[in-house]
Amino acid sequence: MFQRSALLLALTAAMAVHAAEEVREDWQLKGQATYVSQKSKSFHAAYSGTNSLLSGGESSYTFTSTAFLGARLWKGGEVYLNVEAGQGDPMSGLTGLGGFTNGEATRVSGNSIRAYRQRLFLRQTWGLGDETEYQESEFNQMAGRVAKDRVVLTVGNFSTLDIFDDNAYAKDPRTQFQNWSNMAHTAFDYAADARGFGWGFAAEWYQGDWVLRFGRMTGPTTPNGKDVDYHIVRHYGDQLEIEHAHRIAERPGKVRLLAFRNRARTAAYSDASAWLDANPGADPQAINNVRNGERIKYGFGLNLEQEIADDLGWFLRTMHADGRTETYAFTEADGSFATGLSLKGGRWNRPDDTFGIAWIRNTISNERRDYLAKGGISFFIGDGKLGYSPEHIFETYYSWKAMRSLWLTADYQHIENPAYNADRGPANVLSLRLHTEF
Repeated sequence: MFQRSALLLALTAAMAVHAAEEVREDWQLKGQATYVSQKSKSFHAAYSGTNSLLSGGESSYTFTSTAFLGARLWKGGEVYLNVEAGQGDPMSGLTGLGGFTNGEATRVSGNSIRAYRQRLFLRQTWGLGDETEYQESEFNQMAGRVAKDRVVLTVGNFSTLDIFDDNAYAKDPRTQFQNWSNMAHTAFDYAADARGFGWGFAAEWYQGDWVLRFGRMTGPTTPNGKDVDYHIVRHYGDQLEIEHAHRIAERPGKVRLLAFRNRARTAAYSDASAWLDANPGADPQAINNVRNGERIKYGFGLNLEQEIADDLGWFLRTMHADGRTETYAFTEADGSFATGLSLKGGRWNRPDDTFGIAWIRNTISNERRDYLAKGGISFFIGDGKLGYSPEHIFETYYSWKAMRSLWLTADYQHIENPAYNADRGPANVLSLRLHTEF
């Protein structure tokens, strides 16, 4: 009897402690700052062009600081505002690669610090049942309980990647892998302005272990431009994603299937190649001269994450895009594959440290290859010629928690065939990242 009473008391105490840990936030004020320093070593280059990665070696840096503000407005309604300031000098002026080495590079625009509104959006949640789950406090997410089965609508100014193509082990270049190809499908040409954000909506339906998402976002007036095209009925990026949570050998994991479809005024590579043939010696950035109609671009991708042990996780992303038209708003890739492991440091008594290792393979379509081989220049790449081979990237990092809310990260990337050119490289890039949250 005494043992049973003691067990009941202990269980009640544990439940009370757990309940005490759950809080409800009605407003949010958080911040982050990230500094990334990168240095590349010199490498072999049989030739170089206008948009080549500099072969003589170089140094670059980025700095960003962000304020995250949020408030609950009514039942299920939340509003968020993010203001960011940044400065930096991206490697090679942000040219010469499909998988760029620093995911922060699009957020900066020169060596003078500039502030801008990054996000401003409304989130409305409707519960579909009585069962609830607890959400931890995170950037742009206030702590509290929500219905497990629910519909969530996000409307306003945000990033497509805030909602789609998530992954527990490879997503955030401020805390995890730094290469663009590890923060999203490289071939996911999602609609956005030059910084990676846009206006639009995303709807999510959570039901049991399933999530269905659909969203439409604005793109730029010209590919990879800063000005936003607000004609969202005519020019847009659509994405549809299905997610399923599962358990394998009692270990959690998720599978995501993603499809995107863009409609915009873009150039076809076949037209750009024909223009170069008809105008020898003219401007090699022929895509600027053949944006003569509205075109459709689409792609399909698979995203996996799987816990292997309490401190070890595995991820994989792969996507194929049609590749007939120029890049709309992300980077230059028509096929992508990335896989890797993430290991927490508990095994060496550093539970808040993380070691990651990843391998990436990016490819481009035959139409894009032909254009580049003729000497064509696109927004990010163009060596004047092309000895085509897929771009391979190896990345590894170690994130060390130096003190509360402060992490130092060393990162190494080995890049074979930069910008899909076997006549150049391999390139090696070393990085040091300082990240704090407050």
